[in-house]
Amino acid sequence: MNDLKKYNEKRDFTKTKEPIGKVKKNNGKKLKFVIQHHLARKDHYDLRLEYDGVYISFAVPKGLSFDTKDKRLAIKVEDHPLSYGNFEGTIPKGEYGAGTVMLFDKGTWIPYKDSKIDFKNGPVKFTLNGERLKGSWSLVKFKDDNWLVIKERDAYVKKNDISKYKTSVKTGRTMEEIAGNKKVGKDFKLEEIEVTNPDKIIFKKEKITKKEIMDYYRLVAKRMMPFLDNRLISTVRAPNGVEEDKFFMKHLNTDSNNIGKKVLKNKNDESLDYYYIKNGNGILEEVQMNSYEFHIWGSLQNKIKKPDILVFDLDPDEGLSLKKVRDGVRDLKSILDNLELKSFLKTSGGKGYHIYVPLQMSSWKKCEKIAKDIADIMVLNWPDKYTTNMRKEKRVGKIFIDYFRNKEGATSVCPYSLRLKKGAAVSCPIYWKELDAIKPNDITIKNIKERLRKKDPWSDFFE
Repeated sequence: MNDLKKYNEKRDFTKTKEPIGKVKKNNGKKLKFVIQHHLARKDHYDLRLEYDGVYISFAVPKGLSFDTKDKRLAIKVEDHPLSYGNFEGTIPKGEYGAGTVMLFDKGTWIPYKDSKIDFKNGPVKFTLNGERLKGSWSLVKFKDDNWLVIKERDAYVKKNDISKYKTSVKTGRTMEEIAGNKKVGKDFKLEEIEVTNPDKIIFKKEKITKKEIMDYYRLVAKRMMPFLDNRLISTVRAPNGVEEDKFFMKHLNTDSNNIGKKVLKNKNDESLDYYYIKNGNGILEEVQMNSYEFHIWGSLQNKIKKPDILVFDLDPDEGLSLKKVRDGVRDLKSILDNLELKSFLKTSGGKGYHIYVPLQMSSWKKCEKIAKDIADIMVLNWPDKYTTNMRKEKRVGKIFIDYFRNKEGATSVCPYSLRLKKGAAVSCPIYWKELDAIKPNDITIKNIKERLRKKDPWSDFFE
């Protein structure tokens, strides 16, 4: 069995955010690999192959080549913990490996059938199935810790060039953006957060830049924070704009005093790092990392099993009139009123409305049952108008009452979050009396300033 004594001895974990080394068994799952681009004293790539509970690691100055004629130097370094596969950030100056680390590629690897795995003497022949790198290579030892990594002949020869990839497969950030993730103070007062690529167009049609989005979140940070504070989040990232690939981010990947960490286990008993924003600077740091849409859990991270918000999303069938949608909102409110539950209304930023109900509940099971019972009452009272069946063909001419966001791990769009949809609309709190005056996508990043000068419609939400 490998150990991580050498790894731990080289690091001061009070100064670096790298994970503490712990050996973790695989339990028969596929072997993972990661490649990290490491801009340290010398620019290089780190190839890490999972084996025997750790990552066997090699520093490859020029990275892996797709040319069979290339014999790239690979220097064997200390084994790394499997948790290092999620690490991305900046190792402080003066610490071992100081510099910026970006997750360049990840996936699974398998050894050749006729090749035994010998990371002491080699050779080791293996196939990578990554997001960017695919195909087979050999690691051949020639002296001490110096090895060569050589491309095997296969369908991927000369089909790729790693130098063309400039962003993280995990966060979509460049090395510069990762390095620019500055640590700032813990208090709510916004300090200056550096914006890389401020003129980058995020909404092409609306000509909205990254800087304009940053300025928007500076404006609403104070109103958003009560809903983000101490609450696990997911974000939608769009590093190349809303028309390009977007992806959900729900696990911790940053190094900051303004971001908190919560470790939770999934169904496979694997520990995963979730995160929450501690202050307004944390919001801005997320925006700097191309997170433009924020989603929140229905419970506080320190009371994770006791939800305190019910959420209903009214999602109308295509072509259903806005009048019917508004009638649906009123019908739902009437039920909540009869149950003496105080409710709050906001635009979705899309085609429907969201209703929030602050309510202390003892368990997620109880939360889901309450939400389902309320949705079922709507369907029972007006079966021709509403459905709780999420299948498109079952909601023709009806409004889908989405109560499924009231489960552990589910999220809903945070009040005041920008939506990454056409029009740059905001999911904005409104007064109940404004229902007939404001469409679901009426309030946008460009016209919200006037509303923010007035009293917050949800100012008493947590009372």
